Amino acid sequence: MTTTQAQRKALGDFGERLAARRLSDEGYVVLDRNWRCDEGEIDIVVRDGATLVVCEVKTRSSDAFGTPLEAVTAVKAARLYRLGRRWLKAHPELRQLRAVRIDVVTVVRRQRGCADVQHLVGVV
Repeated sequence: MTTTQAQRKALGDFGERLAARRLSDEGYVVLDRNWRCDEGEIDIVVRDGATLVVCEVKTRSSDAFGTPLEAVTAVKAARLYRLGRRWLKAHPELRQLRAVRIDVVTVVRRQRGCADVQHLVGVV
């Protein structure tokens, strides 16, 4: 792994930790993190009442190349929805969760001060 790759991974891990903490603080129940299957990965899976929420975490160190939300395209959102359905299938003990929602948590880590964390509900 190159230095640049290691820095990106560290930034992504930082963002996911902040996002999971933020979601917990907002009352969501974190069910899973970094769940993978042959179709892709879900960053964070949470429960919001009877709804399964697939959370995509986008972390950046600046907005120089666009906002984190701009990285979540319609194609990406559709894949996240499919992954959410697959996650539910893999966890039959949670079959009461029928609805799937896609949220995005954006994290912008500035050089100074606290990171800016935003939770965008139902982006699709």
